[in-house]
Amino acid sequence: MDTESSFSTRPEFFRTTLCLAYQSFGVVYGDLSTSPLYVYKSTFSGSLKPYQDENEIFGVLSLVFWTLTLIPLCKYVVFVLGADDNGEGGTFALYSLLCRNSKMGLLKTYYNFVHDNSISANNPKTSTDQETRTGLFIKQFFEKNYCSRVVLLLVVLLGTGMVIGDGILTPTMSVLSAVYGIRIKAPDLHENYTVFAACIILVGLFALQHYGTHRVGFLFAPILIAWLLCISGVGIYNILYWNPHVVCALSPYYIYNFFKRAGKDGWSSLGGVVLSIAGTEAMFADLGHFSKLSIRIAFTGVVYPCLVLAYMGEAAFLSKNKSDLRSSFYLAIPDAVFWPVFVIATLATVVASQAIISATFSIISQCRALSCFPRVKIIHTSNQIHGQIYIPEVNWMLMLLCLAVVIGFKDTDMIGNAYGLAAITVMFVTTCLMFLVICTVWKRNALAAFLFVTVFGFVELLYFSASLAKVHRGGWFPLVVSLVILTLMTIWHYGTSQKLEFELQNKISLDSLLNLGPSLGIIRVPGIGLIYSNVTSGVPPMFAHFVANFPAFHSILIFVTIQYVMVPKVSASEHFLVTRIGPSELCVFRCIVRYGYKDLRDSYKFETRLIENLAEFLRHECNGRGGGSGTEERRRAVFQCLKSGEEAVRELMEAKEAGVAYMTSNTYVQASEVSSYVKRLAINTIYGFLRRNSRDSATILGIPPSSLIEVRMAYRV
Repeated sequence: MDTESSFSTRPEFFRTTLCLAYQSFGVVYGDLSTSPLYVYKSTFSGSLKPYQDENEIFGVLSLVFWTLTLIPLCKYVVFVLGADDNGEGGTFALYSLLCRNSKMGLLKTYYNFVHDNSISANNPKTSTDQETRTGLFIKQFFEKNYCSRVVLLLVVLLGTGMVIGDGILTPTMSVLSAVYGIRIKAPDLHENYTVFAACIILVGLFALQHYGTHRVGFLFAPILIAWLLCISGVGIYNILYWNPHVVCALSPYYIYNFFKRAGKDGWSSLGGVVLSIAGTEAMFADLGHFSKLSIRIAFTGVVYPCLVLAYMGEAAFLSKNKSDLRSSFYLAIPDAVFWPVFVIATLATVVASQAIISATFSIISQCRALSCFPRVKIIHTSNQIHGQIYIPEVNWMLMLLCLAVVIGFKDTDMIGNAYGLAAITVMFVTTCLMFLVICTVWKRNALAAFLFVTVFGFVELLYFSASLAKVHRGGWFPLVVSLVILTLMTIWHYGTSQKLEFELQNKISLDSLLNLGPSLGIIRVPGIGLIYSNVTSGVPPMFAHFVANFPAFHSILIFVTIQYVMVPKVSASEHFLVTRIGPSELCVFRCIVRYGYKDLRDSYKFETRLIENLAEFLRHECNGRGGGSGTEERRRAVFQCLKSGEEAVRELMEAKEAGVAYMTSNTYVQASEVSSYVKRLAINTIYGFLRRNSRDSATILGIPPSSLIEVRMAYRV
């Protein structure tokens, strides 16, 4: 969301920014803010031996502090948030930037339109207009190597799959960790009761999603602010009461000393430390819901200092209490405030889940628009902030998977191993894409990009290696989920591309169709016919198939092609591109409707806007016709032209009154008999299953059933 362009006056801008910053607590920072619940517990749950003195715990605190400083504060707040795609963030936003500024894209369906000069791409400002050698080399490398473009798309889809995996693991990890605290006061309580309580909370969380991010944000923001104040207050108390010298642990010397003493066990413990930054990617993925400034204010002003105080306070408690580390967070809470903090912690974990759920909705919406995800229903829950959406199918699927993980694993240690691997993989994918953005979009020199990927990539690879070593202890789950999602998205994109390729190869010209008119006995009936297809030139095969069997079509015919381009939003004046096909007496037009991958498509106003744009086209069409040589003759020609244009508009309105019919294809895509077994499996089985179980195009387009004509046709690809 571009707040600065939306509000002209400075006081209103500041008011709106602060309001968005307030809402962001309830949507963006829940996951990151509840990490103190399980970081120390997960860090010391592996092969790291119970510490004998305060050096080990100080070393872990130093690791947590510098990790929070390097990754969320330096990498995301300073750099990554600046790589937005016209206010949108996430993995696909970076991919969109790369594809729009070079030929790195593999999404052929939309590629030609991305580079259409008539579309206002609103490219970000770059540091220099002169292409750097490194940027030019990278662009040429991707342009010449098809395999490199395939790998880039697969990396993007891998990151997307990991984000969706986060959407499953975050609620389970957060809620289970909070509910576990009740066993501190009731140690004999069976774990099945805590699992049941966690399931009830999760069901309630997902049931709230249909209210939208706006309402959920206002509802959850006070809870998270209260949580941050609680943990920072408890942290200050523990620092002063137990060990004020814990402040010294902020020195990086303690990291060196920690690894020197712990060795390989210290490296293994990084799989727990990485949980302190789990949820960081939500700051970028949820950018479309808020603004860069609001997210930066909330993190640097509130979230970051509160988290540092919370980790320092727990470390101060542990340095003087050789207690059970599995309950260290709750044991560090003074008895007088235990139950209020427990209640707020449970509510805060619900907020934590909201961050990644919102991010999952945003990313799946982008994938669907770019034909990398099956058709799903997308509900826009806010008229003011476009990025706030709700996807019912995804919401309930996430809920079922979360419940399955809670009931199946039960152990937060195994879930934590899976959670850490998913989180760090997404961050490393972002780092790799940022390297390309710095070189080819921002056009910085190679040294800046190299320093970025070296500093942040080294830290993330260190954590990734430690998390990968725990694959056998729960780390396999995000890998399996990501692989399944990656496979489904790849097959869906491949099947959609094969379908489009078949239509392009089997389209016919309008002249060829009209030449068959006398033999077929084609007649024209009153009304407007909207023919939806992906073909941008010629006649789509499904319409030719229809006319060959039912030789009649409407008096005004409009071939409509909806194209999603790799920009977040297309201006309203550029949505509709109307052209005439054939002689004017045929009344046949083509309308290419272009949307950005984050644009709102109002199905109910679509017909009205399309006809208004066609009427405007008819009025201005005569401007290109020549007039006479003299002034009087030119005036008569212009008058006749205007009269002709108004008559055409009147005929259009009469046809609209007669009725508007919508024609779509209900295609059955099947691999040809000579195809390989892998292709037949992908197209016939998996792609066919996804098509049958996704929403049909008529529903997505909002076409009234009474006006719908569906043409069923088999495609052999």
